[in-house]
Amino acid sequence: MEDERKDGAYGTPQKYDPTFKGPIYNRGCTDIICCVALLLAIVGYVAVGIIAWTHGDPRKVIYPTDSRGEFCGQKGTKNANKPFLFYFNIVKCASPLVLLEFQCPTPQICVEKCPDRYLTFLSVYKTRDLDPRAFAYYKQFCGPGFQESKSVEQVFRDEDCPAVLVPSKPLARRCFPAIHAQKGVLMVGNETTYEDGHGVRKNITDLVEGAKKANGVLEARQLAMRIFEDYTVSWYWIIIGLVIAMLLSLLFITLLRFLAGIMVWVMVVMVILVLGYGIFHCYMEYSRLRGEAGSDISLVDLGFQTDLRVYLHLRQTWMGFMIILSILEVVIILLLIFLRKRILIAIALIKEASRAVGYVMYSLLYPLVTFFLLCLCIAYWASTAVFLSTSNEAIYKVFDDDETCTLVGKTCNPEVFPSTNESRVCPKARCQFAFYGGESSYHRSLLGLQIFNAFMFFWLANFVLALGQVTLAGAFASYYWALRKPDDLPAFPLFSAFGRALRYHTGSLAFGALILAIVQVIRVILEYLDQRLKAAQNKFAKFLMTCLKCCFWCLEKFIKFLNRNAYIMIAIYGTNFCTSARNAFFLLMRNIIRVAVLDKVTDFLLLLGKLLIVGSVGILAFFFFTHRIRIVEDTAPPLNYYWVPILTVIVGSYLIAHGFFSVYGMCVDTLFLCFCEDLERNDGSKERPYFMSPELRDILLKGSAEEGGQTPEAE
Repeated sequence: MEDERKDGAYGTPQKYDPTFKGPIYNRGCTDIICCVALLLAIVGYVAVGIIAWTHGDPRKVIYPTDSRGEFCGQKGTKNANKPFLFYFNIVKCASPLVLLEFQCPTPQICVEKCPDRYLTFLSVYKTRDLDPRAFAYYKQFCGPGFQESKSVEQVFRDEDCPAVLVPSKPLARRCFPAIHAQKGVLMVGNETTYEDGHGVRKNITDLVEGAKKANGVLEARQLAMRIFEDYTVSWYWIIIGLVIAMLLSLLFITLLRFLAGIMVWVMVVMVILVLGYGIFHCYMEYSRLRGEAGSDISLVDLGFQTDLRVYLHLRQTWMGFMIILSILEVVIILLLIFLRKRILIAIALIKEASRAVGYVMYSLLYPLVTFFLLCLCIAYWASTAVFLSTSNEAIYKVFDDDETCTLVGKTCNPEVFPSTNESRVCPKARCQFAFYGGESSYHRSLLGLQIFNAFMFFWLANFVLALGQVTLAGAFASYYWALRKPDDLPAFPLFSAFGRALRYHTGSLAFGALILAIVQVIRVILEYLDQRLKAAQNKFAKFLMTCLKCCFWCLEKFIKFLNRNAYIMIAIYGTNFCTSARNAFFLLMRNIIRVAVLDKVTDFLLLLGKLLIVGSVGILAFFFFTHRIRIVEDTAPPLNYYWVPILTVIVGSYLIAHGFFSVYGMCVDTLFLCFCEDLERNDGSKERPYFMSPELRDILLKGSAEEGGQTPEAE
């Protein structure tokens, strides 16, 4: 029955072949159609980039635009010395038109600096002869059509000047009222009310609502600017933290090469100790805050705060951290208890991987190649996306405070609008810049070009990752199938594997990357639709969307797993993608017990190594940037948000550790597939000796038998 199962549903086991000595060198090109498709897609991608760079204008993202569609603060223009955008009536920014037209329905001009005093046009106009300096100051906030000979009524009718100036501060290069709270009372400057310029006093809350509407999109930019400031003063310390993470990773990998068994257990114990210290620290902070004013506020009542230090003064925050770390501690300890025998087996595989990495030391540097290629993909995608998003033309529309005007919202030409019939139909209407868009076929196709840009990014990024996996798999397979190690190992196994992958299997790598890219693009579209449907009350639609997202997430994980093993078979045999995927899947299914014993347990141990490095560097960064290390407490830079460099160091440390450990992960997966092939091809006799090391053979075969599997001899 066992032989029928192996020869039937899960394919035919590999037969003994005395000529097989590892990766096949005499191979041909595979999946040529996909190779041609990738090349054509790259040519089209370059064409899209050229189109975007030709039509795009990144200044539209960097600089604000006035009512005439002209940039503020742009060199070489008449507004070069006027970097800030000033709103005549910020209250109108609370209009629904802001959401529909993305532009406040009030005149906007570029100014050298925001107003710093409270003035009304009526007051300065009446006293312009007595106080010419105040009138001259006010005129700099008037539009280019302002003439002193006009009456006040004509100035307000033509909206040449704002009716009132209030103290303002620049935010993202835009002037917003300097609203602040004093003892719970909202104020602008020293006033709790303001005059609208027509003799009517209004409450500050009107300004608040207008500023909120206009400032809603810009709050993120303010946060980004503060984060950028933190990076400018802490970037070198971040680099030092990342260098420490790299040195720790190198040290760990080096020690793992010679002391794999000891290092794995040291790693396990250190992870437990680091989590234990985290739990202890959270408990001490939780106890310290007992009785302090404001420490018992609920996180729900507090809401979102950009300054994360606020949360660290709440007991509920530390309680949450303590619960999360305690759960992780318990889960890891339970896994170690129940998987103790499998861990011993996984350690043997890690030892063999350490020997393989030792003979192919250049493999530790290959993640730098992958990182460099991925940076190129990201840079090209990001620049193309920015240029595409700014390649629209300026759209002007009719704005009017009179709701009876039927022309509001229609497109117009600001150059000829004053002399057209529209201006006579609606005398108070004005032709004002609304947004960037267009009605031509090119502008209508921009969404499609953005989707193509995203799709090509996923395709090329997955291709780069696939190239790295095939290269490493080919190098480590050369090590495994060398009967006398290292005498039978090729001179340059990594470079040979890289050359074979590019010369013969570009099409196969493109095929696997294409399948994964399609699934990832679908997931992005589902996320976009989910965001758009959040306001919907249809529970069935929400349930269906959740199911689809879950299914495609699982599908992506499965395809990644299948692709990874297919690339190993491609590196060894040089077959096309579909054949390699089928053979890899059947080989794993024929050894499903060993897969359960080794694969995930080894991944778990390598994950603990990453967590140890990330946790150690993260704790060091936390104590440094929060000035808790007395020796260097004056060295740490002052920051707006100290979590910015800490999170950067943590994420960067994980990426660095993942880069080094990914070599080990690929090595373990390659050796495991080769081990399964070795068991099917050979029986350990003198005529058909195993290629695996004696230590690996003894513990793997013994471990598989204890888990319920059969050794080849038993079969």
